[in-house]
Amino acid sequence: MPELPEVETVRLGLQYQTQGFLIAKVEVLRDRAIAAPHDPDLFRLALEGCRIEQWSRRGKYLLAELRHPDGQQAGIWGVHLRMTGQFLWLAAPEGVGSGPAGDPDPGQHTRVRIWEQSGAELRFIDTRSFAQMWFVPPGRAVESVITGLARLGPEPFDPCFSAPYLQERLRGSRRPIKSALLDQSLVAGIGNIYADESLFAAGILPQTVSGRLGSQRLERLRGAVVEILRTSIGAGGTTFSDFRDLTGTNGNYGGQAWVYRRGGLPCRRCGTPLMRDRLAGRSTHWCPCCQR
Repeated sequence: MPELPEVETVRLGLQYQTQGFLIAKVEVLRDRAIAAPHDPDLFRLALEGCRIEQWSRRGKYLLAELRHPDGQQAGIWGVHLRMTGQFLWLAAPEGVGSGPAGDPDPGQHTRVRIWEQSGAELRFIDTRSFAQMWFVPPGRAVESVITGLARLGPEPFDPCFSAPYLQERLRGSRRPIKSALLDQSLVAGIGNIYADESLFAAGILPQTVSGRLGSQRLERLRGAVVEILRTSIGAGGTTFSDFRDLTGTNGNYGGQAWVYRRGGLPCRRCGTPLMRDRLAGRSTHWCPCCQR
């Protein structure tokens, strides 16, 4: 599943390619891709004629601010990529003067197609069909439609994500710290890859009981989370299976990973063979020497 760096990479691509994009036509090829409104035709009608102003991100959710051509607010378009969702940008075909055009057979995994008046297309592809989209009407609280947003904890880059915050939230907890980091209500956007990588960078075993971590180790963990996420965003995210950016390019962080998917290989820091096991149902990787 794309995590915060991958979703941020997609956001940056969308912001670059589609800011000011006037939506001329929307085609929904799979109804279940639309979570709200329940009628995909209403989703289509809500977006057509709107201009995309700004893309933002909250945890693993993408949010586009929509406006009418006269400048009036037109609502919010929300997207969650889930496991295999991805956007593909297709420039207007040569020789097309104006109006939507493109491949009449977009492939079996294309779920939603969105055209700009020039003929440029923003195509949404989802192999496993778990991704979702929402339209939030103007004047409605976004969390009242995209209900998962209300359960999210702070962003890792937010000042309130701090060692004192972690100590308060984890006090008395018996959960392994790896499991705690995957809890989106504790911190938004971290998944399996960056939990493993952050714990290695902080020198903390993933099995450590989270409530036993003191303030110094929690500060080290907070700093590691921020550093690892920033490094991965700079590398365009991680590709181990399905993730691609808007141009179809793989993320580059995977080749730099310290421990994730490197079980049995020598630690890049000390040379000790890395360990791999399942923790709380998730594949987990660590160094028995560098992490305590």
